[in-house]
Amino acid sequence: MRVAVVTGASRGIGKACAKRLAADGDIVVINYSHSEEQAQAVLDDIRENGGDGMLFCADVSKLDEVKAMMRATIQAYSQIDILVNNAGIVKDAYLLMLDPKNLDYCMDVNVKGYFYCAQQATLKMFRKKKGVIINMSSVSAQMALAGQSVYNATKGAVNAMTKTMAKELAPYGIRVNAIAPGFIETEMIDALSDEMRAEYLKSIPLGRFGKAEEVASLVSLLCSDRMAYMTGQILVLDGGLSL
Repeated sequence: MRVAVVTGASRGIGKACAKRLAADGDIVVINYSHSEEQAQAVLDDIRENGGDGMLFCADVSKLDEVKAMMRATIQAYSQIDILVNNAGIVKDAYLLMLDPKNLDYCMDVNVKGYFYCAQQATLKMFRKKKGVIINMSSVSAQMALAGQSVYNATKGAVNAMTKTMAKELAPYGIRVNAIAPGFIETEMIDALSDEMRAEYLKSIPLGRFGKAEEVASLVSLLCSDRMAYMTGQILVLDGGLSL
């Protein structure tokens, strides 16, 4: 039995990851910060399909709340085997219109939140000398997209921290990798106009948006023993967008 903590798991990619890991037989801790009803629906779906887990409301940008989440997980299940660092926010703005408050908020959630969760999960993984951390990055980290300088910077930081974490934690049996999705069918894509969707599709060689379940499948693979020799890598899943 493995225990997985998935942050930002009430919707989108996090939801798909939680459901896939549960289908793999893992107990899943579903983290959310605001959407309790949506998070509960994810847990209900997992249980209806024979899985198990629990909810935990925590703002990952707050270290005390992250510590409480990891303590609660240990109290409930005695171990943490997988962390999927997925919680994140997007506050697009051109450089000259950048709001310092949004800059701080993005850095707090997208960068500090990943550090806090990785640090606290690692402290629990040390007991078994084994664990997997998956950091959710973005293809935006390697593409210059107007208006996304802050988001790009945070995801570039995720890529850099992934490599360093992997090197530091390898001697303790903990593997760290990142996934960099391209345009994935989530609420953000659904909110686009038909014209904007068509414009984005033109830039994707495979001619379609990715599915959250496809990201979750890669998470599942990276967490498995089939990938036991892979660490410190950033895997791009973007339909060829970045080519």
